[in-house]
Amino acid sequence: MIKVESVSKRFGGVHAVSNATIEIAKGSITGLIGPNGAGKTTLFNMIAGNLTPTSGHIYLDGEDVTGVPPYELFHKGLLRTFQIAHEFGTLTVLENLMMVPSQQAGEKLMDAWFRPSLVREQEAKVRDKAMEVIDFLNMGHVAQELAGNLSGGQKKLLELGRTMMVDAKVVLLDEVGAGVNRSLLREIGEAIVRLNQEKGYTFCMIEHDMDFIGRLCDPVIVMAEGAVLAQGTAKEVIANEAVIEAYLGTGLKNKREVSA
Repeated sequence: MIKVESVSKRFGGVHAVSNATIEIAKGSITGLIGPNGAGKTTLFNMIAGNLTPTSGHIYLDGEDVTGVPPYELFHKGLLRTFQIAHEFGTLTVLENLMMVPSQQAGEKLMDAWFRPSLVREQEAKVRDKAMEVIDFLNMGHVAQELAGNLSGGQKKLLELGRTMMVDAKVVLLDEVGAGVNRSLLREIGEAIVRLNQEKGYTFCMIEHDMDFIGRLCDPVIVMAEGAVLAQGTAKEVIANEAVIEAYLGTGLKNKREVSA
């Protein structure tokens, strides 16, 4: 679904990403791990269209999308979430979801004036879709709550819900577990698996929680110093000596011993 081919990104004399090549298979939940400064977020930003590669190419479902801006990728089915949630804090959860679909009739002044029935009909359909998403994510108890009042984990669920309001092909998740309590993280993980298995979503996620990665992701890609270091199952990369040395070695070594 996503192919990154010999992609590099330089900021002046700094090589944030160097000749990275990865593939994200259709229908997979792929993990992307590595120490801070490894180039993970820069690579994500290039795939999502927020940055243009210095060299190399990025393909979405066979189409070269190198340098294509995020709003165009949105219409092609590639969406992303952020480590810090980007909700509309003064709108309710329901309203946040209803904001997502593009080209709604109510956005046009002429339609609002002269075609109010069309606006009402479309808004009803969008609301029904939003309620389906809320039910799927078990967020009915906060549907009318202002998004700014949600907990960190609930905001991450809301971001995931926003990807469900359109026909997403690929969703990039940036540290979905950051700052989330274990109970809500389990709910988020279950929602990701259901979206993958029931709706065919393809996911790629940056994450530091190796337990979370191990439960959800196959394969796992490891980056270090801007380059791809290893790829395999979670158990394989945890057991990889080069990964242990590069990725805050002691932590991964302990994780390997605990897993064993």
